[in-house]
Amino acid sequence: MAENAQEVASRRASSPADSVDEADASDGLDSAQDDAEEAPAPLRHGAAIIRQFWEHAPVGPGVYRMIGADHEVLYVGKAKSVRKRIASYMRPIGHTTRIARMIALTASMVFVSTETETEALLLETNLIKQLKPRFNVLMRDDKSFPYILLTGDHTAAQITKHRGARNRKGAYFGPFASVWAVDRTLNALQLAFLLRSCSDSYFANRTRPCLLYQIKRCSAPCTGEIGEADYAELVREARDFLSGKSRAVRERLADEMTEAAELMEFERAARLRDRIAALSAIQSAQGINPKTVEEADVFAIAEDAGQFCVEVFFFRTFQNWGNRAYFPRADKSLSPEEVLDAFVAQFYADKPPPRLILLSHDIENRSVLEAALRESAHHAIEIAVPRRGEKRDLVEGAEQNAHAALGRKLSETASQTKLLGALAGAFGLAHAPRRIEVYDNSHIMGTNAVGAMIVAGADGFMKTHYRTFNIKDRELAPGDDYAMMREVLRRRFARLMKEDAARPAPGDATLIEPEASSGPASVETASDETAFPERPDLILIDGGKGQFDAARGILSELGVTCVTVAAIAKGPDRNAGRESFFVEGKEPFKLSPRDPALFFVQCLRDEAHRFAIGTHRARRKKEFTESPLDEIQGIGPARKRALLHAFGTAKAISRAGLADFEKVPGINAATARLVYDFFHERGR
Repeated sequence: MAENAQEVASRRASSPADSVDEADASDGLDSAQDDAEEAPAPLRHGAAIIRQFWEHAPVGPGVYRMIGADHEVLYVGKAKSVRKRIASYMRPIGHTTRIARMIALTASMVFVSTETETEALLLETNLIKQLKPRFNVLMRDDKSFPYILLTGDHTAAQITKHRGARNRKGAYFGPFASVWAVDRTLNALQLAFLLRSCSDSYFANRTRPCLLYQIKRCSAPCTGEIGEADYAELVREARDFLSGKSRAVRERLADEMTEAAELMEFERAARLRDRIAALSAIQSAQGINPKTVEEADVFAIAEDAGQFCVEVFFFRTFQNWGNRAYFPRADKSLSPEEVLDAFVAQFYADKPPPRLILLSHDIENRSVLEAALRESAHHAIEIAVPRRGEKRDLVEGAEQNAHAALGRKLSETASQTKLLGALAGAFGLAHAPRRIEVYDNSHIMGTNAVGAMIVAGADGFMKTHYRTFNIKDRELAPGDDYAMMREVLRRRFARLMKEDAARPAPGDATLIEPEASSGPASVETASDETAFPERPDLILIDGGKGQFDAARGILSELGVTCVTVAAIAKGPDRNAGRESFFVEGKEPFKLSPRDPALFFVQCLRDEAHRFAIGTHRARRKKEFTESPLDEIQGIGPARKRALLHAFGTAKAISRAGLADFEKVPGINAATARLVYDFFHERGR
């Protein structure tokens, strides 16, 4: 983004309007005045506000944000001429339902000027990913992809799985569509090239080969079982194979196997045979491999019943490295081309693009996106919509997978909707719950106590909404599950109500019983049916009547209403299928063992139990592995490593003298005094 980019808010001083822009917009403004009487009042009000900001909008390229009365960012857009784009929102009629609602909810706008449209596209993408505006197309599964890393910062290179930022020196190969695909490939690569997978610290402390050497998955460079030059040759072969030179590597190994057999070195020939077989297993497991496409990402979009699916295939080194389906949140009124346009831009916001991107539909911003990706990747990028040949075959294959994935998604959603309806009938709810929150606690005799909340809705388990609560109340009796549940619910709903008071969300059911209102609903209060609600319709507690009463008591204390509370008590001998249910306003009851609602509740409870136990174990493990050095301010990883190398253990460090600390490389006198005082003051 340009250095002179500036935000323009309502306090910005008026600037001279561009005569061309005013001429372009004048006709629309005149006709808008004539049509204003026909538009609903909220829409007229929003259009009038937008017109005020239009007077100060940038003439050139930039990004604009439409903001609601509660300071929520409603929409982020970019334009070659922001002023012209804003003018299109000032007409109070003739918009789609989505645009009309967006205009009606707009209370202010913010503009950012950029030098080029390419910079505007990059900024728009970053803001969408950061702010997640409700009227933009949003990626809902944005986990980083796994890569294979062949390290370059050690004399004996390590091959390992990698996610996240590329901070470590080495060669990265990917992306792979799933961790399972990476693990499978790494397993075969270990058999084929005998590269080490252990960490550098483990490598440095070996005195004899580990088990991987015994089962012929490592050549044991750690103990000198293979020379540096020979190991470097294995590394080069692995790099060549992952870079696309698989045929040359296999032919070289085949020649070596033949030579060994002729020399009657049958054990060596057998090892080479096994390595060739491992390479064949990798290539056969990659699925359909293209012959003319070395490196490409393929995007195909499918639409059905108002939902979209984008299927992405990854091809590297003439191999299919897997695919992944995405289900972006997008308004039903958008076309597949518009959704794909927004999706591809967001997809590469934090991922390196390949040299070729193939699309099933042409997109409006293709040339701008090419320029933006070329600028970030520092190499040529081509975005194409193939019409024939092998590239078209790849796109058609992705389209078939997109339609199949969307069909499965719709089927699962329909089944989930039926289960939610069955649950509403079993618990006596007025309507099927849109958001269910399930709570559970986990601890061992009160230690490392945590509370867990899992969330479910029409799309299944919503893992991005899961939350954990470290129990903080020191006055709780160890193992007091009721008090723990009260603390968790108090923290959850006190915070939620505070957010509601500061930022009301139109259209969603409130936690406090709303006052009766009169008059017809306006555009401003129209519900957003596509957004997942932040407030629950149903709370499930894993526990019996005691937990049920504790939950009801704390919600009553906070004044929370319009939320149904239910508790699930385990059956006799903890048998599944014999659970008792406690629901406010009903006597305790059981469900038929064949009732689908019972199966659904059991799944919810088991997921909450799994999440709570996993969180508790992670906290307990962290406590086991914590070092006293972590508590010393100013002692980072490098100094911590130096101290441990010098003394071996934290216990030995605690017994050392000040002079001993000063002799450690990398530890100056001030740091030595800091470490010495920490241990000796703590021991007093």
